[in-house]
Amino acid sequence: MITGDLDRALATTVTSAGTWRSAPAGTARGPRTYATTIAFRLADGHIGGPGGPRAVAAGLAARLRGLSWVEAATVAGEGYLVVTVTADALACLAVRITEAGSACDHSSALAGTGLTAPAAVGLASARNWEEARQRVHAVVTGRLAGAAGAHVQTQDDAERIAVPDSPARVRATSVVAEATAYAGADAVTDALARLPPRGPARVDAHVAAAHHLGNPAYAVRYAHAHAASTLRQAADLGLGLGEAARFQPRLLTHPSEQALLHELSWLPERVAGAARRRRPDAFAHYLEGLAGAYFDCQEACPAVPPGTGLSGTGLSGTGLPGTGPPATARPEESATGAGPARLWLVAAARTALRAGLDRLGVAAPDRL
Repeated sequence: MITGDLDRALATTVTSAGTWRSAPAGTARGPRTYATTIAFRLADGHIGGPGGPRAVAAGLAARLRGLSWVEAATVAGEGYLVVTVTADALACLAVRITEAGSACDHSSALAGTGLTAPAAVGLASARNWEEARQRVHAVVTGRLAGAAGAHVQTQDDAERIAVPDSPARVRATSVVAEATAYAGADAVTDALARLPPRGPARVDAHVAAAHHLGNPAYAVRYAHAHAASTLRQAADLGLGLGEAARFQPRLLTHPSEQALLHELSWLPERVAGAARRRRPDAFAHYLEGLAGAYFDCQEACPAVPPGTGLSGTGLSGTGLPGTGPPATARPEESATGAGPARLWLVAAARTALRAGLDRLGVAAPDRL
């Protein structure tokens, strides 16, 4: 969402959507810093002088420095525009993402473009792992592109599915079908989405079905379930998010909280980037990083103190993230302080993870 805000603030003749990336080497990096190459596009081949990328980037930086939510805007290298937003601007994503719901990953980065994608994966009828990967990647790419503003026309794959099976095809199909029957469609779909588009295509059903945090697919789904459980625990204790107007962004300044917010801020950009490059695997790996940031945050700054109302949730004493010793309490951490702010952050993580899993075509249960 931050990159979308910056797109609108720049309002350049050539859109900056899709050009944002982590700050380049040699610059002051942090969880609130974003860089774009838009100046190179606007310079239109000019190397130096008044029309060169550095001069263009300097003009854009001057425009952004006038915004209250921009802490710094500088030029790096030959024309990278590097922007650091305020900690409050980043923290407010907790409310914005939660309130956006399933649209939290939407953008207009691919507006005006179009593509055709299958309506459904049809794993059971895939002849082999390569075909299964292609089907999953095509469907997921279509979902990602649609969220990024592209016009997606869906097509039915019934013609290929309806072709009578030869004995060889039946044997090949059974490999995918048996793995799906053992591990479940969600686990196999996620595993196929994580595969790069080229190279060996194979899924180990036993690995895909494993229920531990060493399995990336399970870790993402568990992070969502953990967030849902945390919000249930809070509700059982009479704790809630409170009114959005009373949200205090200054209470989400712990490094782990800022790191999670930074990961969340890239969601629409990562959706658009994966769709543009037709790389669902890149988006799947982004979700893994988001889940890891959530676990780190809950370990350092749990929204519900460990051991408080955990009985019956299935989380107490598990040794999993968010159940360890609490971080050092701050004076303002009360029902009217960091508690509600952290619950907003948990709700934002849950919302983003659910949206991401929906793009992959994987269920996001509230309990695992």
